[in-house]
Amino acid sequence: MQTARTSRAQFMAFVAQHPRCVIAMEACATAHGSGREFEKLGHEVRLIPPIYVKPFVKRQKNDVADAEAIVEAASRPTMRFVPRKSEAQQARAMLFRTRQMFVGQRTQLINALRGPLAEHGLVAARGPAHLKRLADAIEDDGTALLQDVRELGRVYLEQIEGLNARIADLDRKMKCAAREDELVRRAQTMPGVGPITALAIENFAPELATFRRGRDFAAWLGLVPKQHSTGGKARLGKTSKMGQRDIRTLLVSGAMAVLQAVERFNTPNSDWLKRLLARKPRMVAAIALANKMARALWAMLTKQEDYRNPAAMMA
Repeated sequence: MQTARTSRAQFMAFVAQHPRCVIAMEACATAHGSGREFEKLGHEVRLIPPIYVKPFVKRQKNDVADAEAIVEAASRPTMRFVPRKSEAQQARAMLFRTRQMFVGQRTQLINALRGPLAEHGLVAARGPAHLKRLADAIEDDGTALLQDVRELGRVYLEQIEGLNARIADLDRKMKCAAREDELVRRAQTMPGVGPITALAIENFAPELATFRRGRDFAAWLGLVPKQHSTGGKARLGKTSKMGQRDIRTLLVSGAMAVLQAVERFNTPNSDWLKRLLARKPRMVAAIALANKMARALWAMLTKQEDYRNPAAMMA
């Protein structure tokens, strides 16, 4: 079967003349922008995660088979759709992704500088906090480094400094955006949740009211065990990680910070965490705490309540 190729402009003109209908698409990179245009023309847009479309593809993969699979998936009564994002949400998501990219580039540059300097006997620990030791050694004339190595090291340091300035500027913009949104402000009242995590929840998560309970939100993030259950016998494996990676990673990082505070200081209402740390590895405890944080965030944001410290309530 052959199909005629249509340009984007021709397809938009065709959709504009078509009677109102349901338009189903895979939630790909351009789906949200196209969905907004289709809704302006009066159509109903349904975005489907590609992983939910794949089971309906029959044998060979081609455009016709993909279109048939999308129609079949969209017609299922239990199908879950992706909420369409607004332009403001996508702009804030771009801010988040840009900062994430610059942080990755800075890490890459720091490691690229550490490697050659280590071969010349200058060893420093990983991370931006230990970069000053390398910078001081490069500028110190008493260090046994060749002039070429010093000049190339300065090039790396200039690039890293430029990225530091860009990351700091993006951090300021994210903090300003976090102050303007009530949902983001409320999420930050929970220990372990900062402006970056709160913005990620606001931009990358669907409307939390679409989840029936907090457990469903935690499962959507991939903070639950992977199941291999059969015959009525439950078999739970490692963490599924089948969900939104950015929010999950940030929640686990926030949970690690909370655990570190519990270990260093005698924080109130931390008996459960202390017992958990006594019998489980730290990462397992962090994932368990992140799961609990996700469920509490769902309750806070759906009920429009700030975080309530149990210790303060009992005082």
